[in-house]
Amino acid sequence: MSRRWLVVGASRGLGLEFVRQARAAGDEVTATARSDAGLADLRALGATALQLDVARAVSAAALGWQIDSSGFDRVVLNAGVYGPRHAGLQPPTDDEFDAVMHTNVLGAMRVLCDLARPGVLTRGARLVVLSSRMGSIGERRSSAGWLYRASKAALNSVLRDASLQLQGRAVCVAVHPGWVRTDMGGGAADLTPERSVADLRRVIERLGEDDNGRFLNHDGAPIEW
Repeated sequence: MSRRWLVVGASRGLGLEFVRQARAAGDEVTATARSDAGLADLRALGATALQLDVARAVSAAALGWQIDSSGFDRVVLNAGVYGPRHAGLQPPTDDEFDAVMHTNVLGAMRVLCDLARPGVLTRGARLVVLSSRMGSIGERRSSAGWLYRASKAALNSVLRDASLQLQGRAVCVAVHPGWVRTDMGGGAADLTPERSVADLRRVIERLGEDDNGRFLNHDGAPIEW
């Protein structure tokens, strides 16, 4: 059965791999990127490419009419940045804070508002935000990257709110993709993007209504908030 995907933040890494695997499966994909090069890569894979910078209000506002009545049944919100690699208790600058929080939190809130409009999602759609175990408060054992951690904890809160608003219409979950060999994860990471996305796609297909509002690892195991 063919799916209709929306992948937000797909110019590289996990987002691009989601597009690649969904297209290989014969699914229809709409995906976003900021740069012309990123848009060209998406079109080369056969995706409908939309220019979007979630951190910019004008760009984000233009997304709504472009996805109106699209009927997506699979949505992945992947846009995100790491920011300064502080060990903790080193204050970020105003610009660093704004860049991370605008992209990782405000950007997701803007897109979720568009997704909540009638006709954008099919009933029973699966909506996934790419979070991180680093955002878990219950499992936290390190303060490294504390701005990134704060942004992902806030994103988890946003996801929980969205799951309440969309309950009965969509299953909404936050997922940890694992430590992945991307530009953000680095070359020493455990997983390839191919493996992480394959795992996540299996998790997405197994989601049921009881999973709405949960925080899951890439293998489907629950993570503490």
